[in-house]
Amino acid sequence: MMAYVMWGVFPLYFRALAQVSPWIIVCHRIVWSAVFLGLIVTGQREWSRLKPVVQDRRSLRMLAAGGVLIAANWLIFIYAVTTNQLLESSLGYFINPLLLVALGYVFLGERLRRWQWVAAAIAAVAVLNLTLRGGRMPWIALSLAGTFGCYGLVRKKVDLPSLHALLVETTILVPLALAGLAWLPARSASEARPGVTLLLLGLTGVITATPLLCFGVAVRRLKLSTLGFLQYIGPTLQFLIAILVFREPLDPAKLASFGLIWVAIGMYVADSLGNQTAQPVADQPE
Repeated sequence: MMAYVMWGVFPLYFRALAQVSPWIIVCHRIVWSAVFLGLIVTGQREWSRLKPVVQDRRSLRMLAAGGVLIAANWLIFIYAVTTNQLLESSLGYFINPLLLVALGYVFLGERLRRWQWVAAAIAAVAVLNLTLRGGRMPWIALSLAGTFGCYGLVRKKVDLPSLHALLVETTILVPLALAGLAWLPARSASEARPGVTLLLLGLTGVITATPLLCFGVAVRRLKLSTLGFLQYIGPTLQFLIAILVFREPLDPAKLASFGLIWVAIGMYVADSLGNQTAQPVADQPE
């Protein structure tokens, strides 16, 4: 549960970096994640597990694609947090499990049961409602759900633990991240507290890897059905933080869409329990 709680409170951390460009934050997160994950793999003496993957061009291509998707997900999430759009971000992560079901049907040939179809249809209505009544396409929610859903598809093609996969993915992107840090101008506001800002940026690698480690322990100890329920802790905490801490307005259009999504999730969970199947569980990308 600790992993999902940490993923849920990430907005508080990134809001403290609101004076820094989201592009710069993502570049730092890539670099420091690669460094910290490399130290962990070194401490666990597990570099040998990466050798077969690194020598396989297909696996490297898949992990490179995964790296691009997860970096895009991070960028959109950080942008949402720093521009007071966390509610839409949490909506995206509520939608994600239902999107994974649809992607599994389209790309992996997985069969959907009747109530899964109903749940997916209700989620689509929720998005349509927010588009029509909110006056614009909820691109943050859709982008977060889409990038993370596609990331899940890519990761299914590579048999590698999440910690090791993220190490390869971020390492592939390190040259681009370093180039970005050298090219992108830092905002002058960040110069007001340069020491604190640099510390927070440097710790992005730690906050990325720590919940992954907790998740790895949980996977070995808990049933997948239990993890399926726990995955909703993250977006629920984001929703509460947006309302209670960041004071984002919850207009009728958003409330109706959230209500529809919660109904869809309830249907999907009830169907999963009835058929004794676990929900799709994936690592959070924040």
